[in-house]
Amino acid sequence: MRSLVDSFPGRRVLVVGDVMVDHFLFGRVQRLSPEAPVPIVEYARDEYRPGGAANVAMNLAALGATVHLVGVVGDDEAAAHLRAGLDRGGVDSEALVVDPTRPTTRKLRIVTQRQQQVARVDFESEADVSEGIAAVLGHRLAACAGEADVILVSDYLKGVITPAVMARVLAVARDRGVGVLVDPKIPHLELYRGVTLVTPNQVEAETATHARIRSDADARDVARRLKATLQCESVVVTRGEHGMWVLDGSVEPAVETNFAATALEVSDVTGAGDTVIATIAVALASGATLLEAAQLATAAAGVAVSRFGAVAVTRDELLARIG
Repeated sequence: MRSLVDSFPGRRVLVVGDVMVDHFLFGRVQRLSPEAPVPIVEYARDEYRPGGAANVAMNLAALGATVHLVGVVGDDEAAAHLRAGLDRGGVDSEALVVDPTRPTTRKLRIVTQRQQQVARVDFESEADVSEGIAAVLGHRLAACAGEADVILVSDYLKGVITPAVMARVLAVARDRGVGVLVDPKIPHLELYRGVTLVTPNQVEAETATHARIRSDADARDVARRLKATLQCESVVVTRGEHGMWVLDGSVEPAVETNFAATALEVSDVTGAGDTVIATIAVALASGATLLEAAQLATAAAGVAVSRFGAVAVTRDELLARIG
């Protein structure tokens, strides 16, 4: 495991998906408003973090990978905050496409003492990008895929992963002979047909298969059904405190097993799925088997959920975790 993590630097990953900004407004609550039964938040500071596909990219860079990020931003202040965060994290943001007709997706969270979230305000457009923007995305992802070891699709249903864009991802991957990993959303399930790996969480997997997961046997059956439906190679179902179920179809016969969760303390699960797929991607690019990659991802997720908000788990933190 340690030798795999040591080989992460220099691995090249192309991330395509819905980038966003996690905007935290921190303050203090001492009283309720006399106008309505709501807390009055005394403003302290703002904090901006890359979120969504951008958080996936940040995790990859923190693990040592060379990352190209393809997505859409608006012509606004949130985009500037996003680019600044990506630059600090060592992520190449030059392939981001500017669409002045839509805002950069921004999640404003109002947070008080002891990291309690009071409210969230979303600034976004969920409509698919225009055909023109989709064409530009296709050109940029094709240009960035030239040296990629793996392509990772981070779909948050914010308009970037259209049928045209996903078809271009699959075509480029076939031409390059590289794998495609997808963090999926159920309304787009048909778009992912033929990818290498999907990593739904338990709720998404249950929704996709119209089944309930109450045991390892249930998780096994759901993963098999997803594999058959999507005609994909492998499936990883993330199951929160129950760990993750792995169906590795890259070998014959397929290997199926569950990895127990490793978190010692859970502070915030936001972004844990981003950490999981990022770790799997760079591990596979380093020559790991899917089981080895999933084991490392379980350890990385244990670090991510112990901290507040979406965070990038570093290679040193992962090495410390695996001992």
